[in-house]
Amino acid sequence: MDNHRTEVLVVSIAIFVLATLFVALRFFSRIFIVRRLSVHDYLMLIAWILDFGFSFSLFYACSKGLGLHDEDIDNSARPSLNRANYAFTVLYNPALMAVKSSILVFYLTLTSGEKVFRYANYVTLLVVNGAGLALTLVNVFQCRPVGAAFAFPTPADAHCTDILTIYLSSSPVNIATDLAILFLPNPILTKMRLPRKQKIILVITFSFGFFVAIVDVIRIAYLQNAATSRQIALRGIHLQDGHGDDINWYASLSFMWSVIEVNVSVMCACVPSLKPLVARIIPKMIRDTDDSSHITPAEQPAEAPAESPQVPDVPEMIEPLSPTLSPPGPPPRAETNMNRKNSIPSGSGSSDSPKEPNAPVGMMEFLAAPEPILQDAEANTTATSTSYPQSITFFDFVNMKTPTSMLKLSNKESIAPIALTTVLFFLWGFAYGLLDILNNQFQEIVRLDSWRSMGLHAVYFGGYLVGPPFVGRTVLKHWGFKATFITGLCIYACGTMVFWPSAVLTSYSAFIVSNFIVGFGLAVLETAANPFIALCGPLENSEIRLNISQGVQAIGSVLSPLLAKKVLFRDVTHVSALVDVQWTYLGIALFDVLLALAFYYLPIPEASDEDLQELANRRESDNKAKVVGIPVVWLTLGLGVWSQFFYVAGQEVISKSLDVFIKNAQPHSTLVSFDFLTIGHTVFAVGRFLAAFLQWFLKPRWILLISYLGMVIFSVLCMKTTGSSAAAMAMLVYLFESGAFSIIFAISLRGTAQHTKTAAALLTTAISGGACFPFAQYAAQLAGGVSFSYSVLVALFCAGAIFPLYLNLVPAAKKQVDPVPNEYLRRHRRRSRVKQNVIHREKENPSQGGVFSRRRSVLSDLLPAFTLDHHSDGAANQRKRSTVAQGGIMHDLAPWPES
Repeated sequence: MDNHRTEVLVVSIAIFVLATLFVALRFFSRIFIVRRLSVHDYLMLIAWILDFGFSFSLFYACSKGLGLHDEDIDNSARPSLNRANYAFTVLYNPALMAVKSSILVFYLTLTSGEKVFRYANYVTLLVVNGAGLALTLVNVFQCRPVGAAFAFPTPADAHCTDILTIYLSSSPVNIATDLAILFLPNPILTKMRLPRKQKIILVITFSFGFFVAIVDVIRIAYLQNAATSRQIALRGIHLQDGHGDDINWYASLSFMWSVIEVNVSVMCACVPSLKPLVARIIPKMIRDTDDSSHITPAEQPAEAPAESPQVPDVPEMIEPLSPTLSPPGPPPRAETNMNRKNSIPSGSGSSDSPKEPNAPVGMMEFLAAPEPILQDAEANTTATSTSYPQSITFFDFVNMKTPTSMLKLSNKESIAPIALTTVLFFLWGFAYGLLDILNNQFQEIVRLDSWRSMGLHAVYFGGYLVGPPFVGRTVLKHWGFKATFITGLCIYACGTMVFWPSAVLTSYSAFIVSNFIVGFGLAVLETAANPFIALCGPLENSEIRLNISQGVQAIGSVLSPLLAKKVLFRDVTHVSALVDVQWTYLGIALFDVLLALAFYYLPIPEASDEDLQELANRRESDNKAKVVGIPVVWLTLGLGVWSQFFYVAGQEVISKSLDVFIKNAQPHSTLVSFDFLTIGHTVFAVGRFLAAFLQWFLKPRWILLISYLGMVIFSVLCMKTTGSSAAAMAMLVYLFESGAFSIIFAISLRGTAQHTKTAAALLTTAISGGACFPFAQYAAQLAGGVSFSYSVLVALFCAGAIFPLYLNLVPAAKKQVDPVPNEYLRRHRRRSRVKQNVIHREKENPSQGGVFSRRRSVLSDLLPAFTLDHHSDGAANQRKRSTVAQGGIMHDLAPWPES
């Protein structure tokens, strides 16, 4: 007969014994070498006790029939088997909670002066224990009544949630916390100035958690396979435990991997605490290869008392830091390795720097010392000697080079950071297209009506209503663009993983939550990404840069639906196939986390409020001019937010209604609506690059006005035409709306000075306009037909067109928003002498058209200075000055004075 009992039992016992050995060695190291137990040690003891109960329940369940088919299990053993399985499921989350809490408290106990690190630890600790408690309660009350979970036979009136469903639903929390624990210490570890061997050992020591994440993924694969094998396609994901469902056969390997996960977590949590023991047993593994502090017995001073307090070998750690920190002579003989071997320290530090025994220690002081710290590992010992300054510690952090302010970058210098940030634009374009197709598949599987389907779409844009003002702006103002990128990526990763319980439970509410979190994370990302592109480099090219990056985002929105429709979701017609898609989202989540880690290390340029204010002050008169009693800069920002709101609303109206519109216009077309949507997105992507190209010839406000006129005209034609003509008009709407977003955003930011980041948050919040107006269009469609419903689209674009009309008709607005050459904080350059007879332009607004009429702004460092002949008379000078001021190719030849 089929039997999984042997493999489950052997593997589980072996891994538990190994974990027990690690715990025993940990406590030996802490008690007999470090000579102190701390909170994280007691938590580990609790974790082992829970692990013992958890693992033993599996052993007992195997003896009663776990791993056998139902027909092979003796009925007399079933009550005991059910009780063992119940204990197993209830103890799983508490065991993981205790292990992870021990690790996080270890991080906190050994950390001082790293506020961000501590806050992140507290948040992770809260998530671990909050989610763990909630999941434990779910397991405890998996049946109604509770006793039905372990009763045999199961009462007829009992209702139980399948344990495989619960495990699959809890997987995102486990993976998210595993990744957080894995990556939290890495930024600090990698910035330390230590000998290479010690640094490698530290990184490896804290990277053992990677194995936990791998085991968790394998466990999920077994859980999913078990659920699928139980014919979830026929019976739905909500299965009832009971006689005949063969749960003990299908779940046995999944339970085995759960035991492996918990015990591997215990082992990985014990690894850092084993370092003093390993250093005592095999010191050469810890000491760096270039350590030269060993002293022969002949050099040992005879008068050194054996009981004198000793300290770790400070020179080994300090010498690699900097040549200026190296002492002129050899280390004191009282601190040699030989003396350290012959004495048992009673404290830490030297007589010059006594320390309190219970003071907090820096995180790496405990782990980075080349030999065992023979005192309290949590004591704050700087290990100084009479030969070293007391301020020198075992470790130091490498200060990352502060990059140049983005407002001081030239076009060439801004290419690298813009290219990196453009990856984020592609990411959310890809996510939006993927999510839209997934929602359609979910709608088909659970048979949602149109109103509830639009609800999924609405909550995604609801994230834009909440994320930018409450999280995006706060992080951007206080910690800058890099921190906002990392925050947005982490929130987005959490949203993609929340898709798992949504798919497993086929729950509309869970899909609502996952859509909202994804929208929230992308909104936080966009709060920083759009202004970053607009500000990174000369402001005269802001619209060009932003349209190019947004064009890359549009490419992502083209590729992801094709990938989803043709590959990922091609066979998604039932619940089990929907669950399979979770691996795509796992890949996206992992990519987000790795990208966030990359952004931490990359030198991302920033823009301080002071620099933004200084740049705005150069056009102070333009920005402070008043229109109807309001400073023009704030009127521009307000109307820009207005226009952005209605523009995005119109964009989403046509995107959500295109399917029905095409079917109504061309009912017998050989192309399906998905093909037209792909064509429309492709036209939209091309249009953004075209808008960027046109700005070399035309002012941004002119292009924006043309775009809105095209949107309004072709929306009206969509109402008045049928057949292929109507489809063509819809594609032209996509073309004309493509470049509007970037131009609105970049123009509205101009002159906002120290409030630029707040303005960016407001403009990003305006994207939430896409949440509500698809409902209005659908209501109009039900009332008067598809063509009539496009009157909503016309109205939205007309409302948004107020902004370009204002920009092109109000002189103060034209002067305020038109780009001028060299509008960036150029770095000062030393000049040998002041050149005579050089024509200096007034810093007004000389722009006559696009970038080509401002050639000096593109080749600012390449064109030679244009000087007049010393012998020419005043009239000739005046004629030449007049020629330069008329625009065209020669318009910008006169050099601007350096700032």
